[in-house]
Amino acid sequence: MTVKQYTREEISKWDTKKENVFIIDNVVYNVTEFLDEHPGGHEVLVNLAGKDASEDFDDVGHSLDAKELMKKYVVGELVEADRVQVQKRHVAWEDSKVEGDTGFTSSWKFPVLLGIVVTVLYSYLFG
Repeated sequence: MTVKQYTREEISKWDTKKENVFIIDNVVYNVTEFLDEHPGGHEVLVNLAGKDASEDFDDVGHSLDAKELMKKYVVGELVEADRVQVQKRHVAWEDSKVEGDTGFTSSWKFPVLLGIVVTVLYSYLFG
């Protein structure tokens, strides 16, 4: 099955609420039917119509469900000449500890010890 190919110039003409088409990561979406259902409001989509919405889409941080729902609105892709390098952000959930940052005050032990000392002092002074 061949996918319909569009140029950026063609996409730029579909910038209305009547026909709302935009690009995300070189894929062309027609979200006209989805405008009233969009949780962020139709204005967000209308403002991006006819444009490349890749950065805006990534900035919002859409859920996996939203990304799955998008597949329903794919109408094609950009022609090879109009494509841009897709750079996905890498989100690392690991602890980003800086090398050499192993001091007592930078660990969980310091706040716990401080809490104990404050509790003992409060009990002694006001108990």
